Amino acid sequence: MPARLGELLVRENLISLQQLHQAQSEQKHSGGKLGYHLTKLGFIEESELTQFLSKQYGVPAINLSEFEIDHEVIALVPQDVAEKHQLIPVNRAGASLIVAMSDPSNIFAIDDIKFLTGYNIEVVVAAEASIQDAISKYYGGMGEGGAEAFDQFDMDALIDDFDEDVDVAEREADGNVVDLENAAGEAPVVKLVNLVLLDAIKKGASDIHIEPYEREFRARYRIDGVLYEVMKPPLKLKNAIASRLKIMADLDIAERRLPQDGRIKLRFGKKGKEMDYRVSVCPTLFGEKIVLRLLDKSNLQLDMTKLGLGADEIEVWQEGIQKPYGMCLVTGPTGSGKTTTLYSSLASLNSPEVNISTAEDPVEFNFAGINQVQMHDDIGLNFSAALRSFLRQDPDIIMVGEIRDFETAEIAVKAALTGHMVLSTLHTNDAPATVTRLLNMGIEPFLVTASVNVIIAQRLGRRICQNCKQPVDVPKETLLKSELPEDKWGSFTAFAGTGCETCNGTGYKGRIAFYEVLKLRDELRDLVLNGASTTELKDEAMKLGFRTLRMSALRHFMEGTTSIDEVLRATAADRM
Repeated sequence: MPARLGELLVRENLISLQQLHQAQSEQKHSGGKLGYHLTKLGFIEESELTQFLSKQYGVPAINLSEFEIDHEVIALVPQDVAEKHQLIPVNRAGASLIVAMSDPSNIFAIDDIKFLTGYNIEVVVAAEASIQDAISKYYGGMGEGGAEAFDQFDMDALIDDFDEDVDVAEREADGNVVDLENAAGEAPVVKLVNLVLLDAIKKGASDIHIEPYEREFRARYRIDGVLYEVMKPPLKLKNAIASRLKIMADLDIAERRLPQDGRIKLRFGKKGKEMDYRVSVCPTLFGEKIVLRLLDKSNLQLDMTKLGLGADEIEVWQEGIQKPYGMCLVTGPTGSGKTTTLYSSLASLNSPEVNISTAEDPVEFNFAGINQVQMHDDIGLNFSAALRSFLRQDPDIIMVGEIRDFETAEIAVKAALTGHMVLSTLHTNDAPATVTRLLNMGIEPFLVTASVNVIIAQRLGRRICQNCKQPVDVPKETLLKSELPEDKWGSFTAFAGTGCETCNGTGYKGRIAFYEVLKLRDELRDLVLNGASTTELKDEAMKLGFRTLRMSALRHFMEGTTSIDEVLRATAADRM
């Protein structure tokens, strides 16, 4: 506020000269602004001071306690900026952002917000105490839809503790590339990118989506399988942010017409924790969309007992992979955790006595003692080529990232029949359908029955948050829809999360896998050789004790691990 505020208040008979001196003395002793101390000491009401300032500066006044601010608006201005300038964004109208300030004459603050957000700034005045309360309320609380207000920690402290372990390729300087490199190296862009990368770790995200549109630019995190919008950076920064990420991933910033893939390795924290990000850049109508997959080896779950498998299911799977030869398959949609199951299996098999080779696209985590090969289709190194090479490398165990075509399937089957253990994945809906998929690829029925040991199908469901877990009553109609046997009703307590700060208001924290494990017993082999359908295979398997994905999900529901809604969502295409 201007230095003559006190004099103006005295001149208007709103405070006495003695009160002014007392407030000034308090200000010298503890810092802060004069208006704050005048209201704190009770010399003038907040509303009265706000109205005076409104009249003085010719801007509208606002009572923040009577105004509910949208969290998308709050996310436009980082917390440290709001605290530094004692302001808070209150509304957005077209190209203008309305900002409440305790000092409307602070031109530097207005310029900062204009540069940061890209909006024209319209100022309203509010009492300093009200602004502080609003900052605590909106930046310290939860946003709608479970997304937290973006900047809730000391960004500068995090950045100071941040050690970027990335080699930046030097490039020839020409034309727009120079401008992009300069923009990408500016402090606000560097800090913003670092903040997004670190905040994603803090919130437990698996993916970061940076997306440009015609009139807006947004960042989203995928947390426990669901996307949440976390911020909307200024649209004019989209090229600078994309260039910064491409520089960190050692990609070509001059190439903006073709997709590119890269990797970022960051080291941060006093203990030097490392995080890998797999970077995919794809040109879209209004700029480059960038998706980063977070690969945190420290969080990789290699203990199969903690993945969601029951004891008997683990026994069947372990029996299959411990055999000296044969094929063990993991199936499920993209993002269902197939790679984690395969890595867990390889970890249990990895020892100095065996030679393990893997063909992966991409290699997500590296393991000591396992020979991992990254696929490069552009130079002819695909799954079938890698498999042929492996068979000349004296292998004991082979892992193929995915069986996509007849050629790869044929070589995998032959390897499984010639004394090798083969682990791989397929994209099918359930375990019985995997047999049909192999037959449809062109593999002869007798080769399928002779090579396949065991098949796992899986889905990922969300775990109930342990911090806000509460018993709930499940409607009869929902239980009927879930196909839970009626003799089980009332024999357990159902739970659901109510939503809290720990789970970002979603009621879920972390994920659990639902599994079905199909062992190819003799009865099933006979059906395959006789041309049985997927339904016939499934029916016979259930007679032999096979449990479907829905049954696995219901088991976790009855154990209180997940909710009935999550059972129905994750296994919507599956039945008992």
